[in-house]
Amino acid sequence: MRAGAYGRVNDRSEGFTIIELMIVVAIVAILALIAVPLYLSYLTASKMSEGVTGAGAIRTALRTYAAARQGLYPVLSSANGDELTLLGLTPTDLKGRYFGAEDYVVNSAAQNYTIRVTMPLNSNLWYQVDAAGNETKSY
Repeated sequence: MRAGAYGRVNDRSEGFTIIELMIVVAIVAILALIAVPLYLSYLTASKMSEGVTGAGAIRTALRTYAAARQGLYPVLSSANGDELTLLGLTPTDLKGRYFGAEDYVVNSAAQNYTIRVTMPLNSNLWYQVDAAGNETKSY
């Protein structure tokens, strides 16, 4: 160490070396590799919860319909506007940020029904519930 101008000591040991910086970058990259997939799975699950809520609304409407008609469900094969009106719902009731009425498929007849909701633009993500309360999902 030598004294420089104005009596200060020139010391080159200030700051980080390139190796130390590379180690920090590697640690951050490893943490990102762990965190990003978890974040994306939580994001998908939160989006699908909107679809599950819509399926619950259809389920409630089906049960209300059946309660007024001796336990018989209407004959349905989709969730279009006419069929939703039969249940007392409108397409607007199922319109959310991620899902619309067109994303729900309702199959019902006599004493059974199945409601399936599929994520728009990704048919691999879906939720299904039937009259017995059996729930299956892929997300």
